[in-house]
Amino acid sequence: MNSLDKSANSSISSALFGEASPTPSRDAEITRLTEINRTQEIKIQALIQEVAYLRRMRYGVKNEAMSAEQRSLFEDDVIQDLAAVESELELPTTPALPRSRAGRQTLPEHLERVDVRHEPDSCTCSACQSDLVKISEDISEQLDIEPARFFVIRHIRPQYACRQCETITAAPVAPAVIDGSLAAPGLLTWVATSKYLDHLPLYRLEQIAARQQVNLSRSTMSEWIGRMGFALQPLADRLSELLRQRQVLHADETPVKQLDPGAGKTKRAYLWSYRSNDLDEGPPIVVFDYQSSRSGQHARDFLHGWQGSLMVDDYGGYKKMFAADAQFAITELGCWAHARRKFFDLQVGGVHPQAAEALRRIAQLYAVEEACRDMDHAARVQHRQQNSVPMLMDMHEWLIRLRVATADGSGLARAIDYSLHRWPSLSRYAQTGNLPIDNNPVENAIRPIALGKKNWLFAGSERAGKRAAAIQSLFATAKLNGIEPSAWLKDTLEKLPVWTMRRIDELLPIKPAA
Repeated sequence: MNSLDKSANSSISSALFGEASPTPSRDAEITRLTEINRTQEIKIQALIQEVAYLRRMRYGVKNEAMSAEQRSLFEDDVIQDLAAVESELELPTTPALPRSRAGRQTLPEHLERVDVRHEPDSCTCSACQSDLVKISEDISEQLDIEPARFFVIRHIRPQYACRQCETITAAPVAPAVIDGSLAAPGLLTWVATSKYLDHLPLYRLEQIAARQQVNLSRSTMSEWIGRMGFALQPLADRLSELLRQRQVLHADETPVKQLDPGAGKTKRAYLWSYRSNDLDEGPPIVVFDYQSSRSGQHARDFLHGWQGSLMVDDYGGYKKMFAADAQFAITELGCWAHARRKFFDLQVGGVHPQAAEALRRIAQLYAVEEACRDMDHAARVQHRQQNSVPMLMDMHEWLIRLRVATADGSGLARAIDYSLHRWPSLSRYAQTGNLPIDNNPVENAIRPIALGKKNWLFAGSERAGKRAAAIQSLFATAKLNGIEPSAWLKDTLEKLPVWTMRRIDELLPIKPAA
């Protein structure tokens, strides 16, 4: 074969199999695509590592260094970050895989269903043009919401005249919580629940209304809340009366800030909390009492004349009520959650065998409580005496032996002393069927307010603090009773102007006894 034939065959081969000599432009393109691919791989690996880290943070072991609300806020951000990173990892060229619906939450049955029908473009078969026959329906549900929608209620009262006696008759204007106000009960409810339940300052409500071209000034809404607080105060007072009829109560207090106009800054006030016992009969009740200080006199004033068992922490302000020569016939109950916290603080600082053993023993006490949670009083007292009492006796002896071998002033000594000094009040619950093991119920009731105060920052005055405490008492009690606070308040504001005090219990946000 001559050179001409070789050249011809080479051209034919190139044409048939697409082979061509490399060119400088093609080399540059290959280099560019290789670099892009390498960059994408590095980015993907970094995102995968970030996902792994976020998953460890979300599902890893949590300690008590953060409160439940702080952990919740942190977990929300982690979940958001995970979703964002996983979305970023989804390459546009990768076909979307069908999402599994396993474990998807069931939407509440009481919600209104709005049907949207999606019919095919044609009712004939695309293959043979025959008419299609309906055989079934595929139904999927999505949750939607309509944001706050302002509307105007027009009250029309026709006026009728008598030609003979020249009188005019019309339907009377219905009484309202705020006479002559432009705010209907629904609007008053929205303002109150937004401020005290959702912890939104009034200036934010003003901005929300402005987006719908509605002028709601903060001064106007403040006036509404002042008048609502005055109208609702008798209900809060009645809650306090009913609470003091219970034989076992929880008590706690949390600091709040109050504006001090003369000094140009804030001062510390306190929100005292009192809650009913979940192991007693009757609907749960929680009452907040706003006071200017942490003096134990405030607790003594609130509980004046009351007799029973009071679950508290070790704050000295309560001690006068438990003294042998006190005018009060009140028995102290100690909180095992506080005692446990002393040993937990030692354990988180590093491996601490004695603290770990104390935590194990306390966990056994709580396991007994979990087992008898649904028992009646008679069965619970028997269960506690058979299980908790021997555990407590053994633990008491162990703590005494451990204290003898522990140096004074150490963290372990302080944790042991806390329990031993309060042992009668800590162990008292196990001899009964209705006394609680800890003070967690009232702490759980006060925690949302402690979190919300970061939004509203401070109370403008002592009167404002007391008004907030009254409204918060009603809202918190409604939630404890499984009553939707917003619906309850709207219904109450509609009824309250014509309601008699003799029937005030019917308006309270508690479920009547079965």
